[in-house]
Amino acid sequence: MKTWKKTTQSDRLERITKALSENVNFSNDVTLGYPASKLDGKVFYDDASFLKDAPVLMTYVANPNHIGCHTVGISEKAFKGTQEIEREVLEILAVDVFKATTNDYDGYIATGGTEANIEALWIYRNYFINTHQAKPSEIMIITSEDTHYSIAKGSNLLMVDWMKVDVHFENRKINETKFETALENAMANGKKYFIVVANMGTTMFGSVDNPDAYTTILEKHNLHFKLHVDAAYGGFIYPFLTDKNQLDFSNPHVSSITIDAHKMLQAPYGTGIFLCRKNLIENVLTKEAAYVEGMDLTLCGSRSGANAVAVWMILKTYGKNGWFEKVKILEMRTDWLCKQLDALHITYFREPFMNIVTIKAAFISPEIAHHYDLVPDSHQDNNHWYKIVLMEHVEVGSLQELINTLKTTKT
Repeated sequence: MKTWKKTTQSDRLERITKALSENVNFSNDVTLGYPASKLDGKVFYDDASFLKDAPVLMTYVANPNHIGCHTVGISEKAFKGTQEIEREVLEILAVDVFKATTNDYDGYIATGGTEANIEALWIYRNYFINTHQAKPSEIMIITSEDTHYSIAKGSNLLMVDWMKVDVHFENRKINETKFETALENAMANGKKYFIVVANMGTTMFGSVDNPDAYTTILEKHNLHFKLHVDAAYGGFIYPFLTDKNQLDFSNPHVSSITIDAHKMLQAPYGTGIFLCRKNLIENVLTKEAAYVEGMDLTLCGSRSGANAVAVWMILKTYGKNGWFEKVKILEMRTDWLCKQLDALHITYFREPFMNIVTIKAAFISPEIAHHYDLVPDSHQDNNHWYKIVLMEHVEVGSLQELINTLKTTKT
């Protein structure tokens, strides 16, 4: 652990106050050139007394714009204080959680996991074009059928074909035989370069992909590929509960990672995080943003610096050990639920070291699903599964109520 340490409330307040003092102050400074200001004081009460003890809210009122990528060169000097906060967040996550080498990564805090995933696809499409003179028609995205719908958006926006690989129904693992067959068909149709997205916690199942299921077969066929990890859901729980994580930067195949702070970390929406190895993000440099100090290498452009402060506050409140204790409690509640379902002989899927339990729909009546707000795998077609996500507010008492209901309705 290099930088992720727990700090006191007074230390956190002092650090954020200092960061804001290093930003432009739209109330007092002579700043004529920025198309931005603090939040409207008639609406957001910027003189409220409680703000002095609420650093995240103070930052929202100050309204810092974090345009640019602060791990690459210079950035807009008007917001240098909170930009440094963002850099500290990225270092904690890249180095302490996902095992990158210090100063050997780039990234930014995005608007969400969808943007961060599309950023990765955009980088690798351009990488193959810039490095290998690939045609877009020669590039293909590869994911499991359980992957997040952001990949469908990215495929459509970037005009890059997408291969959805079948998974085994019961254990949600990649069907390697079908993958190799589909890959050979893609090669026969002119595909030469591949962007692989492996999941660390799929949205419906919490399932975690084995990257070797992809990379071994791709290497067997001597193919060019880049591997992105979608850890939007699992990134703040899975690495803390297992010591056998293959989906971080200690794996030489992994080039980038998406994490969502507004899921497990309970940061405000939308707070996604994109991390990648050095010398990749430059493939999406927007040269036309010449009036921006530094380089704009992000999909969103302008974004809220307050989200970076919110993530920093959470990380520094817990520290790494405190965060482990928090997610360990969720794991224990998940274990408890699974034992109750086992006793009732109810079939479900649960990825080890994750806090999602997905129950076969045959065991859940529509009335129960509606009462407990269980999410189906499809709202349009006949669904096969309902999921329970054990977030912090889901306590054993609520789970016991569900179990009691299942006992009375089970035939």
